[in-house]
Amino acid sequence: MDRRLTPANGRVAAQHLRGQVTADRFVKGEDRRLNVPLADLLHEPHGRRERQLVLGDPVIVYERREGWSFVQSQKDGYVGYLRTDTFDERATPTHWVAAPATHLYPEANFKVSERAHLPFGARLKVIAEVGSRFLETEDGFVPRQHLAPVDWHYRDPVGVAALFLGTPYLWGGNSREGIDCSGLVQAACLACDLSCPADSDQQALSAGQALPLDSPRKRGDLLFWKGHVALVVDEARLLHANAHSMSVAFEGIAEAETRIEQQGDGPVTAHRRLIKV
Repeated sequence: MDRRLTPANGRVAAQHLRGQVTADRFVKGEDRRLNVPLADLLHEPHGRRERQLVLGDPVIVYERREGWSFVQSQKDGYVGYLRTDTFDERATPTHWVAAPATHLYPEANFKVSERAHLPFGARLKVIAEVGSRFLETEDGFVPRQHLAPVDWHYRDPVGVAALFLGTPYLWGGNSREGIDCSGLVQAACLACDLSCPADSDQQALSAGQALPLDSPRKRGDLLFWKGHVALVVDEARLLHANAHSMSVAFEGIAEAETRIEQQGDGPVTAHRRLIKV
């Protein structure tokens, strides 16, 4: 079983894994949601970042121990550790941040100091409309132009990914503050109501539909290399978060193929077309 997707750490495991893994306890887990704008999901307490979660992301909590909790992200199944104070029993969200980022204010006034910076994809419960500019949420006030109902989605993954142009490259990142290649693809897919795992090797196996490597490339297709993924913009260009420019940037497909092969990561290994599932 893939460690990244298996909610078991030896001390505790998900109830449905009984008979498949060894653990001291098997538990059902508790449904919770992230209560901070952005949090690192770690390999172990105080360990390396695996991925990131944003405000309102749902998790299943399997263990609380010494200020850390062993959890599983419900949006993609990824397991890891969060600080226990970064989630709670939040209300079901009604809206999500559909702008690259926004601010949370203590009152319906954009001239006051913001309370927090909210990333793309953050989910909140709106409790009231305040004039024409703001929506009041359980956390504070957010410009209404930056929020969309949870059942509204974009239609073009490439257009979503372009919202992140210039974002600095960050290994394991999932926000406008920093993002990596698979984080960019996942953000684009989820915003278009397309299921998508977290890491590029997982995406190469299950995101959309596999195509022959020599298939014509169309807008929104995914091209994979060893440890990397990019979105096709058109027949000549792709868009990706990459460590070459250390940012989200456009690049010619031919140039990228040559550069990546010359740096030792080989040719394109997979070509997939995103489809709604």
